[in-house]
Amino acid sequence: MLDIKSEKAEALGLLVLRLGVGGMMLTHGWPKFQRLLETPGQFADPIGLGPEITLGLAVFAELFCALLIVAGAWTRLVTIPLVATMLVAVFIVHSDDPFQKRELALLYASGALTLMLTGAGRFSVDCYLADRKRQANDG
Repeated sequence: MLDIKSEKAEALGLLVLRLGVGGMMLTHGWPKFQRLLETPGQFADPIGLGPEITLGLAVFAELFCALLIVAGAWTRLVTIPLVATMLVAVFIVHSDDPFQKRELALLYASGALTLMLTGAGRFSVDCYLADRKRQANDG
């Protein structure tokens, strides 16, 4: 049984959070990526950058950054575009919608913000690279 205060439990918790946030975000990013390839001009433009640029930024956050979150690679950095995208969804795109329509984006933003603050955890590319760097400096 895992001690809930153990480092292993913490690492597993962060792994579950990364897989959940990043993995489920991919279900939003993949359709947007397909749309980018097919009809990029038919996308909302809530912040006035143009539909193609807005869609490209959403794909970057929801697909590419989400993949890196799943892997735990550059986690603190790649959560920034995801948090920003979710906050635009909550406060601009769905600002007039009921809370239930904004709730999912807030949940994604909360998970991504948590990962931004904590890092990816032990079971991640980030940790692997840090260990390799530390070994290279020691030896």
